[in-house]
Amino acid sequence: MDVRSQAAFDCEPATRALWKRTFPALDSWKEAGELSRGNWADAIDSHHASFSGGLPVGDVVDLGCSTANSSRFLADRFPTAQVTGLDLSPYFLAVAQRQEKDAMRKKPIRFVHANAECTGLPSKSFDVVSIAYVLHECPQSASRKILREAHRLLKPMGTLAITDQSKLHPALWILMKSTEPWLDEFYRLDLEAELQECGFTNYRSVLTNPRHFTATATAAM
Repeated sequence: MDVRSQAAFDCEPATRALWKRTFPALDSWKEAGELSRGNWADAIDSHHASFSGGLPVGDVVDLGCSTANSSRFLADRFPTAQVTGLDLSPYFLAVAQRQEKDAMRKKPIRFVHANAECTGLPSKSFDVVSIAYVLHECPQSASRKILREAHRLLKPMGTLAITDQSKLHPALWILMKSTEPWLDEFYRLDLEAELQECGFTNYRSVLTNPRHFTATATAAM
């Protein structure tokens, strides 16, 4: 097994460990994950209800979905929506597709192998675009392309939701830099200004757990 396929299998235990470290007082990683994901989904719900003009959540795309933990949560939260999970790694997508086979959804998640910077998906075709824990993995040049692509994909008054690392304790930041080479660029990115440049309005940002924020914005008409 090479390092790329191993990363796909390691994603789930790594995610569970992250949730448990984020809420150490809770009894289990599952409880911690549900709280974190629930706060994230609440932020999306609140923003969309406030600024979409009544646009229903019918089509959702999760850019950089990895093994689709976030995609599955979105599908559970919006059961009438068609959720698309998109990732550049065929290894992550293979794991995601295998896990989704057991979900028994009325609308199974659709998976697309593509680059989030240039997805090839139709313009103005999604009500919600999610970018979950992706931008801290990217240089600023790639992040800007992903944000522009997100705006292209959204219907007018659709909702963008970005969740990612909040400001870290210095010791944890130094530790993470050993495996996260783009952290410096991520923290220097002025996300609100970049979104305005892309054509987004109604910027909001809230902490959805002690370590992560969720920023939401609306695609301008």
